[in-house]
Amino acid sequence: MQSIKSIYWQGMRAGAPFILILVPFSTLFGVIATEAGLNVTEALVMSALVVAGAAQFTAVQLMTEQVPVLIVLAAALTVNLRMAMYSAALTPYLGQLSLPKRALAAYFTVDQTYACSVAAYEAHPEWDLSRKLGYFLGVATPIMPCWLGFTVVGALLGGSVPDSMALDFAIPITFIAIVTPMLRTGAHRAAALAGIAASLCLTWLPYSLGVIFAGFIGMTVGAEIERRMVLRGTWT
Repeated sequence: MQSIKSIYWQGMRAGAPFILILVPFSTLFGVIATEAGLNVTEALVMSALVVAGAAQFTAVQLMTEQVPVLIVLAAALTVNLRMAMYSAALTPYLGQLSLPKRALAAYFTVDQTYACSVAAYEAHPEWDLSRKLGYFLGVATPIMPCWLGFTVVGALLGGSVPDSMALDFAIPITFIAIVTPMLRTGAHRAAALAGIAASLCLTWLPYSLGVIFAGFIGMTVGAEIERRMVLRGTWT
C-alpha cells in the first residue's frame, strides 16, 4: 500500500493547479474588501475565518450597498450552504477521525479540497483513515496559503489595480472548473439549471435576495428529481 507521505504529495499535486485561479481570485477579494472599507488586517481575518470566497464576495458586495446586517448574513450563509453538503459527503470517509482532526478537516473543507478528495476516495477505496486525511491535507497545502497570502496582496494594492487586468474572470472560472465534473446525474444537472434560471429571473429582487431564493429552488428541484429517480430505480 502507498505510504501516507506519497499520498500526501498526490494531494498536493492535485491541489496545485488551482493556484492559477486562486491567485487572481484571492487578489480580487483583497482589492474589493479594501474598496468596501476594510483594512488589510480585516480583509485577512475575514479570509482566515470565513474561508469561503463566494460568501465573502457576497457579504462585501452587500455591505457596500448598505444592506441590513441580517440580509448580509442570510445571503452569505445561503451561498455557503454547499459546505454543509460537502461535510455530509465527506463524513463517510473522514467521520471516524478524532475530534481535533475532524475540526482541522472542517476548517480546510473548501470547494477544491472536497472535489479532489471525494474523487480520490472513490478511486481508492483501499485507503485507510490516515491516508484519506493525508490526501485531504495535501490538497489543502498549496491552496490555503495562496488564498490568505494573495488576499493580503490584493488588500495592499487596493484600488491601484487597473480595470484592464479584469481579475474578476477568476470567479466564474473557479466555479465552472469545480462544479462541471460534479454534475454526474440528472438530479445534479437539474439542480444547477434550476438555480441558474431562478437567479436570472429573480435579479429584480433587492439586496441580492434572488441568490438566496435561487439556491433553495435549485436544491429543491435536485432533491425532487433524485427522489423520483430512486423510486424508479434509475439513480446511479
